[in-house]
Amino acid sequence: MSFRREAHVPKGGPDGGDGGHGGDVVLKADASVSSLVDYRFKHHFKAQRGTHGKGSKMHGARGEDLVLRVPVGTVVREFDEAAKQPGELIADLAHDGEAITVADGGMGGRGNTHFVTSTRRAPAFAELGEPAQECWVELEMKLLADAALVGMPSAGKSSLISRMSAAKPKIADYPFTTLVPNLGVAVSGDDSFVIADVPGLIEGAHEGRGLGHEFLRHIERTAVIVQVVDLTGDYEGRDPLDDYETIKRELGLYAHELVDRPRIVVANKADAPGTDEAFERLARRVREDSVAAAGGDEFADSPIDPKLCRTSALTGSGVEALKGAIATKVRLLREEAREKAASEARYDQVWQHRRDERNAAFDVFEEEPGTFRVAGRQVERMVVQTDWENEEALLFLQHRLRRLGVDDALREAGARNGDEIRISGRAFDYEAADDDEDVYRELDL
Repeated sequence: MSFRREAHVPKGGPDGGDGGHGGDVVLKADASVSSLVDYRFKHHFKAQRGTHGKGSKMHGARGEDLVLRVPVGTVVREFDEAAKQPGELIADLAHDGEAITVADGGMGGRGNTHFVTSTRRAPAFAELGEPAQECWVELEMKLLADAALVGMPSAGKSSLISRMSAAKPKIADYPFTTLVPNLGVAVSGDDSFVIADVPGLIEGAHEGRGLGHEFLRHIERTAVIVQVVDLTGDYEGRDPLDDYETIKRELGLYAHELVDRPRIVVANKADAPGTDEAFERLARRVREDSVAAAGGDEFADSPIDPKLCRTSALTGSGVEALKGAIATKVRLLREEAREKAASEARYDQVWQHRRDERNAAFDVFEEEPGTFRVAGRQVERMVVQTDWENEEALLFLQHRLRRLGVDDALREAGARNGDEIRISGRAFDYEAADDDEDVYRELDL
């Protein structure tokens, strides 16, 4: 609060400057960052606070934003620290440079120049600054790949990715050799794509068995699922058709949308003797699925029509044809995605709009007989920003609450004269005037 004071200006008007807003906390996807290790042990981050306003309409400086860099492919969710449960999805930072504000800086208080009206020419009050917003968020990194190799343990997925790209995963003749996903870049003609080797899945993976959730989440982003089937049945002598159905079922149970994901089936280890009969049975089953995906039309082309490739990761037979099939499918899906993105409006701040709507809303409920609580971010912010030592500021708060509809909501909730109204650590007496204008008086507590 400030008034102009100069020689020869006996009635200088209000000239209090605004306080600077606090800085925002921003998460930004950065292709140069490869992991979330920076957030493994440090969990608290704070942006810079704003500075105070001054007289002569000098506004305070805004606090500097805190930009936290995260890997491309990071999923950001709200997190309930009390319940230890993730909440609403905030953003999916799938592209380099994408950013989301997860905590807005507190609003700086307005100087007394903002409260001049035709009847209030010299307001002797100003707003206090808003306290900083605090929140917990959960960060989860998911691999970004165009295609994912999935299958039972020891189906030959690591051998295939080593044949298709420059990736050098660990390869051995025992199951669960691969414990973490591997990424490789494959090239076929003029096309290239990123392929992931996902560790082996087992029956019950959708329930978390065998670290199923840890592996399956990396498949959610992939455009094409490459299902690898071991024609030999491995050392356990499994039936290749049972493996095919098991993986297909586990994907669908984990996330139903994976059922409709474009799929290529790879009959691997075709160099082994005695695999012709298993391949023929698998080919018939894949063809049946293809016809079903096309709605029963044997000659129709469906985007989820599974294709079958016969390969040998040991000899390299069929690997080039497999790379070509994946590259073609990925190219077509990229073109469709670009056309869809061009035809649809982009709403990059959908979560921000939802948060603003939640902040503007408020609830009124009776905590106990004769005591009501008003809860809502905007209402609570008004109370916090009020200077309780200034009578004019209190009258202005009454006016703001009335315009927001708090008075009507209290009346509808059953508030009566003398009831206690609580808002953000403050308590008031409620009085309904004869002209239906409600008056708040702070309790002397």
